[in-house]
Amino acid sequence: MKAYASDRARELFDTYTRDLSRDDLQRLFTHDTRDAYRFFTRGLDEDRYAGLPWWKRLPLRFQQIFVAFTLRLPPARRALYLGALVIALMGILRLFRGFSIVDVPFGTPFIQVALLMPVWADGTFALIVSLCLVNLLVLLEVADRLSLKGELEVAREIQRAMLPQGTYSIADVEICGTTRPANTVGGDFYDVLPLPDGRVIVTVGDVAGKGSPAALLMALLLAVLRTLADEQLEAAALVERLNVQISRHSPPSRFITLFYAVYTPATGALTYVNAGHNPPLLRHRDGRHERLPASGVALGMFEHSRFAAVETRLEPGELLVMYSDGITEAEDPVGQPFEEAGLGVIIDLHAADSPAVIDARVLEAVEAHAGEPRFGDDLTILILKRAPL
Repeated sequence: MKAYASDRARELFDTYTRDLSRDDLQRLFTHDTRDAYRFFTRGLDEDRYAGLPWWKRLPLRFQQIFVAFTLRLPPARRALYLGALVIALMGILRLFRGFSIVDVPFGTPFIQVALLMPVWADGTFALIVSLCLVNLLVLLEVADRLSLKGELEVAREIQRAMLPQGTYSIADVEICGTTRPANTVGGDFYDVLPLPDGRVIVTVGDVAGKGSPAALLMALLLAVLRTLADEQLEAAALVERLNVQISRHSPPSRFITLFYAVYTPATGALTYVNAGHNPPLLRHRDGRHERLPASGVALGMFEHSRFAAVETRLEPGELLVMYSDGITEAEDPVGQPFEEAGLGVIIDLHAADSPAVIDARVLEAVEAHAGEPRFGDDLTILILKRAPL
């Protein structure tokens, strides 16, 4: 039994100290701690305390870091953290045993100086050290997470700048799109690309997953798609070339659904390829909804996949609604999804409005259905509307 316990203890020790080196520990208390200090004191007046002696400067610096750290926490977590500190301090005070005369060696071992010192219960010092180390760990983790969050905010602005803004108008057509990532950055995208011959490319896609990995793959796809669009390839050929590049340069576990269409304003003709994406809804003038189903598998699944191009037409007064599955799969508090039927209801109610208004109303309806402003998946909608005669 003792041998088993010893082996088990050794196994746990090896598990928790694996890849740990002396340099790692040294970096923790030097480089990482210094970076955290700089992060939380960034923007503070460094010259304010420069002339003070160290015994005055130290507590003021500690106060600065404590205030800067706690104010960067969300309100609920800030309250939890401060409550935990208060409880810990109350517990430490209960270990106080009063004051006593303690002989302290001074100079040489033969000289003892009697000082009035506070006396604590056994183990109090170890408890205080452990509390300080835990708070240092929390400080370092929060600094890392906030630094990463700042970088993600920059990435979000870059990602937003990559997508079309506002309403694009040409001839009798208006096109407008909106995307709302579930996290800081997302994997949904849409694009509107005018071609030299007067045609317009409209596309909506959804990278499997969300967050930073999906956002990186989304940026790759947009870059390749825009490059291929300059070659003015036919729809099926372009999507096949795009699939080859995604298959070669993305992880095997990742794939992208894509709806790619080329619209001709002069005739209303629409040529599309649906690579495993949610079927867009084409609302006809009589109120019927036509689904534009898949004509191939998602991108990145098989390098040599083939895709078929399908021809249809938008008559005056008709509109095409392209969207990601985050719209139809958004669930209410009891687990009921918004579904395509819910989307169709909103489209019918606002069919006479502009694409920008319809975009906003759809997102409002999805948010109201879910009962909260945050979602488990990215939301994207792109609407192309042809003006009535």
